[in-house]
Amino acid sequence: MDPIALTAELVRIDSRNPSLASDGPGERACALALRARLDAEGFRTEILEGTPGRPSLVARIGGGAGRSLMLNGHLDTVQTEGMTHAPFGAELREGKLWGRGATDMKGGVAAMCAAAARAHAQGALHGEVIITAVADEEWGSIGSREVIARGIRADAVVVTEPTTLAVAPAHKGFAWCTITVHGRAAHGSAHAIGIDAIRHAGHVLVALDALDAGLLTTITHPLLGRASLHASFIEGGLGMSTYPDRCVIRVERRTVPGESPEQALAQIQLAVDAVAARVPNFRAEVTLENSRPPSDLAVDHPLVTTLVAATTATGTPARVDGVSYWSDAALFNAAGMPTLCYGPGDIALAHGAVEWIPTAEITRVTDALTHFLGAWTRP
Repeated sequence: MDPIALTAELVRIDSRNPSLASDGPGERACALALRARLDAEGFRTEILEGTPGRPSLVARIGGGAGRSLMLNGHLDTVQTEGMTHAPFGAELREGKLWGRGATDMKGGVAAMCAAAARAHAQGALHGEVIITAVADEEWGSIGSREVIARGIRADAVVVTEPTTLAVAPAHKGFAWCTITVHGRAAHGSAHAIGIDAIRHAGHVLVALDALDAGLLTTITHPLLGRASLHASFIEGGLGMSTYPDRCVIRVERRTVPGESPEQALAQIQLAVDAVAARVPNFRAEVTLENSRPPSDLAVDHPLVTTLVAATTATGTPARVDGVSYWSDAALFNAAGMPTLCYGPGDIALAHGAVEWIPTAEITRVTDALTHFLGAWTRP
């Protein structure tokens, strides 16, 4: 199985997530195309579709007394508006494969499938390898959640998200909080009556800036650096001659291992309370809208050390590092399966106007994972 050709085949398939793009077709065509390729390689395949129209592919190969391993990757992509090249062209030039999803993360999916097929063909597998090519990682992770809910388990999991060839045993989580600042609507000339929710929201932004520059700099992780927050959206106002009756600020708080969403919410609440204590007529509430947990695996865990040894043996020694984005790795870790990320491509090229992946990285990851699967599954 040629992982570069498989990457190109998958990139040519529009699998935009319909939760992100109103005309996105979802993952079905991509899942079925990949299933056909893996069936031809001798995998035992099935489709999971607990959410109608959002299928995930499960493919198994090998078996025996050795340790099992799950290789996980997502088939959905984000929207394509604003792209400066053909989003589904899968053009090969300058040692790069171009198109939406090339980096995030069809290159990683192709590499993991090719590695499992090659390891099996070489007779190197001593335990089962389970491919889970899932739906909806870019929104609600319904695919990986269904895999876990169905009781599909392995001794460990490698998620082939783009890590620029680093072995990444940790990544950040996030908490999305909404701050609703209340004012009092009145005619713009009625300064004695109106309460300006937007100006009051300005005090909140200053307090959030102080939180980010102060306390959050002390909350750190050795691979991930510091916790952080940013204001993602702000909206309010009724008209040029009207005092605004409300202003809504939506904040993303990036968490590091050891933090909970509730702790992040409490910190933001304290910052808002401090504003209320000093600003007359200030009123606001803070709510937690959504969250995902961080992921963390000890750097000396056998999954980490075995994969690092495999990358070294195949000529590309890997650094051990964290990644700042969130991934489904956190779900598998939380379900009791040791999990890390390792894959081709650079997350900085994901979701943007330009997306490409170095073909050499796809090859290197395929080689390293092929070697790793033999070592990991050995009894």
